[in-house]
This record gives sequence, structure tokens and C-alpha cells, in this order.
Amino acid sequence: MATVLSIRGGGIRGIIPCCCLIQLEQQLGGLTRDHVDFCAGTSTGALLTAAVAAGVPASDLLKVYTDRSKEIFKPTGIIGTAKRVVVGFMYDPTHLHDVLVSVLDKAASSVVNDSLIRVMISATAMNGRNWFFVKDNPKNARTTGTVTLIDAAVASSCAPTYFDHWKITIGGKDIRFFDGGAGGTANPAYQACVEAFEYDTFTPRDTRVVSLGTGYFPASDDPPNGLLKTIGWTTGTLVDTSEDWVDKAVNRQWPGIQQNFNPLLPSDIDEADLSAIPALVQIGQQLAATMDWNKILA
Repeated sequence: MATVLSIRGGGIRGIIPCCCLIQLEQQLGGLTRDHVDFCAGTSTGALLTAAVAAGVPASDLLKVYTDRSKEIFKPTGIIGTAKRVVVGFMYDPTHLHDVLVSVLDKAASSVVNDSLIRVMISATAMNGRNWFFVKDNPKNARTTGTVTLIDAAVASSCAPTYFDHWKITIGGKDIRFFDGGAGGTANPAYQACVEAFEYDTFTPRDTRVVSLGTGYFPASDDPPNGLLKTIGWTTGTLVDTSEDWVDKAVNRQWPGIQQNFNPLLPSDIDEADLSAIPALVQIGQQLAATMDWNKILA
């Protein structure tokens, strides 16, 4: 059986699937990429996908979330809020890029085609077109394989109003990207299946999909009050809604192929809430402790 690993978006809540990958590596030994054939991710899931493909241990990735998030999510507080209102975003994506360069180290210049496993990273261009960064092969358009893993991951992570856009030159043309989840693929599981089954050599009969979420909290029926809360509702609730229909679509199209791990959160945790890091580590470790990866990948 081939294994497709799908990792959802969610900013700092990427701590949760990261803890699950730590458990995988502890139970099975080696690196995550030794045990999966295809890794797909959006936003924070794209960051994890790039790192998995590059061979970074999951325990090292957790340290990035817990120890280096302040380098990425700055400025905070009133200054960050004011910047969001005035210029439309709070954070400079070059900070995220620089952290990724140091984390991937010698693999920092690796392009998608260099990956030892198949990858799929989703990102949405400013013109509304969805892009899916995958390895070039005779069955696809062969337009994204020479993009670096880091560029693809940053493009997928630039959530509107949180980060500024990210520019990638593809085919001699500059294309500006804004996030992956904003295009309806915050949960990349369905598109991962499309890429694997329609544009690659995987078959549904011989493939399992393991989907790791970043936690969910039921949305309120109350309408948001004010500009900032409306922005938060738009970038949070609407993106989370897209994740729900993806699971239903996968189960409808390929019944029984997917295993989904996505815990209920104790509260609505914003994707840039660094004060929630200790709680997220606890939630992630609790979820990971319930996972028997030998059975999941049996």
C-alpha cells in the first residue's frame, strides 16, 4: 500500500500535526519521509511538507514552532493590529523564508523535483488561480517542479491580512501568491488524491490517505462586530468550512481510503496566537498518544 500524508493549514496550530509526526518517527524509527510516498500540505502544512521532503526530523520542527515563532509573527499587539489596518497585513514573509532556509540547511536550495518522495503544495495566486506545486512528470503540465520547496511553502503560507504576498518567477513570469487555504484547499487531501490518481501513477485501490488536521472549534452563529472581527471571521471560519467539504468529497469519491485525525480545540485559537503554544503542544501530544502508526500504516 502506498501512503499519502495530507497536512492541513492553521498557522501556529501546525504544532498539532507536528506532534503526530514526532510520534510516527518514535514508533517506526527514521524520518517521516521514510514511511510515506506522497506528502501534501497547505499553509503551515506546506511548511511541514517541505521539511518532511527535505528530511528534517519532526522533533526539530516542533522546536521551530515553540522557539522561533517570534521571529516570524512580528510585530504583535497594537503595532501589528495597526499595521494590518493601514497596509493590509501584519507580517513580512521574508522572516518566514529566512527561518525555513536555516531549518532546511543544506536542502534550502532544493526544488520540488529534488524531493525523494512525491509532494503537493497548494497556493493561490493573486488572480485567483489555484496552483499545485508537484514534481514534473509526463502526466502533468511540468510547470512547478523547478520551484524551490521553500518558495512553494512560503507562497502557501502567506494568509491574507496576516502576511504580505510572495512572488515566484515561473516560466519567466512573476506570479504573486496569497496563501493556499484562501483558494479552498486549506485541507489538501482531495487535491492530493487528484494529483496522485489522475496525474501520477498511484491507484485508489492500493493507496491510503492519512489526513492530519490542526484542530477545529465550532463556529458561532453570531455575526462578527467591526472590521477586525470580520477579517478574522473571513480568514478563519470560511477557510475552516472549506476543510469540511474536502473530507466529505474524498469519502464520497474514494470511500474508505482516508483516515482523519483532527482534534476539537478547547477554544477558538487564532493561527498567530503565540500565547497558545503550550496548550497546542499539550493538545498535539494528547492526540499523538492515541495514534498507533503501525496500525495506521498497516
